[in-house]
Amino acid sequence: MDIKPFIEGRIVDLRPLSLEDVNERYVSWLNDPEVCKHNSHHVFPYTLELAKHYVETVRTSRSDIVLAIIAKDEGTHIGNIALQNIHPVNRSAEYAIILGDKEYWGKGVAKEASQMIIRHGFESLNLHRIYCGTSITNEAMQKLAAGLGFKEEGRRKEAMYKNGSFVDVVEYGLLRKDHAGA
Repeated sequence: MDIKPFIEGRIVDLRPLSLEDVNERYVSWLNDPEVCKHNSHHVFPYTLELAKHYVETVRTSRSDIVLAIIAKDEGTHIGNIALQNIHPVNRSAEYAIILGDKEYWGKGVAKEASQMIIRHGFESLNLHRIYCGTSITNEAMQKLAAGLGFKEEGRRKEAMYKNGSFVDVVEYGLLRKDHAGA
């Protein structure tokens, strides 16, 4: 695919998510219980049609920026990252990430991609606050959020139903003034 990067990094680039990204490999991530273990809004089975509809929707959204994470070593799409629910008055957005290709887990990809989109949110979109939430059982996301400078703001008790039980959701926030790149 020959779409130029939107944001270039050291080990990954971020570029607009495209219908060309929607293939069996992409859909397989979204049907992998390990990849989607902590996802709060996922439906199984996930189909090519659902994926295409999602990409078409976010590509025209005025409140969501969803980018493909591209591994520079192979030039392949390995996940998605987003600033979503962008609120122009409050100047806030929700940060979300899915790293579908498990070969890249634990290699700093999520951190670099996250730093890139957060910097874009504060510097280019002039956001005041970026926030995220995750299940209490998602230790990897909690560690990532803390490593990015997010502060725990609270917990929503039994707010997510996963694997047959309700679990708490940990909420995080990062203010522009507290961002290391500020």
